[in-house]
Amino acid sequence: MPSAKHNPYKIDVLNMKSPLPTVKGVGSSYLRLPDGPWKNILEFLEKRFPDVTPETWILRMSKKEVVDENGVPLSADSPYRRGACIFYYREVEGEPLIPFEENILYRDDHLLVADKPHFLPVTPSGRFLHETLLVRLKKKLNLENLVPIHRIDRETAGVVIFSHNPETRGAYASLFRTRSIKKVYEALAGNLTGLPFPITHRSCMAPGEPFFRMKEVEGKPNSETHIDVLEKIDDLTIYRLLPVTGKKHQLRVHLAALGIPIINDKLYPDIQPWKTYDFSLPLKLLARAISFQDPLTGKHRYFESDRKLNSIYTGFDPMGIARNLL
Repeated sequence: MPSAKHNPYKIDVLNMKSPLPTVKGVGSSYLRLPDGPWKNILEFLEKRFPDVTPETWILRMSKKEVVDENGVPLSADSPYRRGACIFYYREVEGEPLIPFEENILYRDDHLLVADKPHFLPVTPSGRFLHETLLVRLKKKLNLENLVPIHRIDRETAGVVIFSHNPETRGAYASLFRTRSIKKVYEALAGNLTGLPFPITHRSCMAPGEPFFRMKEVEGKPNSETHIDVLEKIDDLTIYRLLPVTGKKHQLRVHLAALGIPIINDKLYPDIQPWKTYDFSLPLKLLARAISFQDPLTGKHRYFESDRKLNSIYTGFDPMGIARNLL
């Protein structure tokens, strides 16, 4: 067996075009095959996806929806090749409908800027596939090469930037890697007294428990947020947040640490019970705006959400949503 260093099956997936076409906005998923004792592809797929029956995989293979990196259709008894890559279409049963719509703020030959509603994931994951911002936009606009160049949480609303030109994607993605992007968020939370605004909160953040949470720990700060007051509404305040760093859940963790957790936050400071399909209590966090110097033209670019944080999804109609789910 060849060594990993000289593996003839090693593939640069990131720079490789999928041999399967996009169907109804859904592109193919892929897996690089690891070391293992499996004799054929079906044995591996049964082990890797225990919730998918062998009959389902055989049906997909009969429709030529499982292929190798060269686009060659695979069958149940196709030999298992360590280091090779297989492409297939992911399927989700019982996917919930997200009853809120995204808006397109801007589009040119390189970028597409969308205004995402709460509850809608940016990309497919877990129980969400068709009901994601990426797949919705691909389906509506027929943009095969659409890719988000940054992410915001499913619970957060606001501005998300996509690239749909592979030739210029790297130039725009590098702006996020080098922190050349200015992001502005807004959050609705309790009043914080005794501190002269604006303030800066710095802390050392690390993975918490359970695995999907973050926490502040002792150590050199690796996260920083500038915080100011925008508006007071009775016993609540709308805060303007300027994240300098981009740690997971950074804004939620920082405000919770200050004693003003974001309204309707189910994770911080403590995990709260919630229903998967309850859309009545959106996290009051909005990615308000993004600005940067365009790496192609040198012009200043500014994109702002049209949403209003203190009125998002007021007048919620659960019966209307129930009808839409039927």
